[in-house]
Amino acid sequence: MHRNSLKKWQHGHDFTVIHEQGERRTRQVLLLTAATMVLEIIAGTVYGSMALLADGWHMGTHVTAFLITIFAYRYAAKHANNPDFAFGTGKVSVLGGFASAIALAVVALVMLAESVHRIVAPQQIHFNEAIAVAVLGLIVNLISAFILQDHHDHHGHDHQHEHDHEHEHGHSHHQDHNLKAAYLHVLADALTSVLAIIALVFGKYLGWNWLDPIMGIVGALVITRWAWSLLKDTGPILLDASIDKAYASALVEHIEADRDNRVADIHVWRVGPADYAAIISIVTHHPEKTAYYQELLKNFKEISHLTIEVHVCTDEPCMTAQR
Repeated sequence: MHRNSLKKWQHGHDFTVIHEQGERRTRQVLLLTAATMVLEIIAGTVYGSMALLADGWHMGTHVTAFLITIFAYRYAAKHANNPDFAFGTGKVSVLGGFASAIALAVVALVMLAESVHRIVAPQQIHFNEAIAVAVLGLIVNLISAFILQDHHDHHGHDHQHEHDHEHEHGHSHHQDHNLKAAYLHVLADALTSVLAIIALVFGKYLGWNWLDPIMGIVGALVITRWAWSLLKDTGPILLDASIDKAYASALVEHIEADRDNRVADIHVWRVGPADYAAIISIVTHHPEKTAYYQELLKNFKEISHLTIEVHVCTDEPCMTAQR
């Protein structure tokens, strides 16, 4: 039995990036949004504005989305070193973004259905009161966007990996999908507030009451597009989609440029907001220890967890078959 310590060959699997500032600001936005949500739903119901009511409902889903965002931050931090997770909780923020995208899609569907109903069965609108509440909602949305945008502009610089110039092949920088989802929800709120104000103003001064539900439909379509964009960003990561093809090709080329190495198989997938894992199978006549190949790939900074398989080739055909 070996008595030596294995720590030399062991390494951590925590690829979680903790955004304490992002979580704190999301809490602030949550409180603002919840208060405005209650006000707009009550006002939209009392004053008969579909655009205003849709904005309030939309804010309601965003309250849920912000709760998801905060939960994702807390869960990732709490279980960061939990061995039950093979590669840590780095994808929790991505899952939070995906769940928020679903919430966006649901509220867009509800807005669309209710707007169509209001076209068929118009309701009386109390314009002055509805406009006042919509303006208040827009102000809250702009404040919330400023809170999240400030963090969005500056987050990630402390965690962003440096890249060796020769290996920069379009790979994405670190992105907090959880925070991006919260920011998109705020933008969607601001959009519906603007549309509500436009519809109410035109309805009051030009008598275009039909514009109110039309703006609800426009808002639903725009929000659907944002939801789809966020789903496209997060879905492939949750399904372990591979890294950019150019980056993977650069890995293969770098290995095969050394001696007579051939890459028989390669898998590269994301395990955290800014980290990838890789399994690479190498065939060679002159095998080296795995540490040699790890050193060979040291400039590929995105690869935080690297597994190397080395197969000894004893027959010439195994090296020439793919040439």
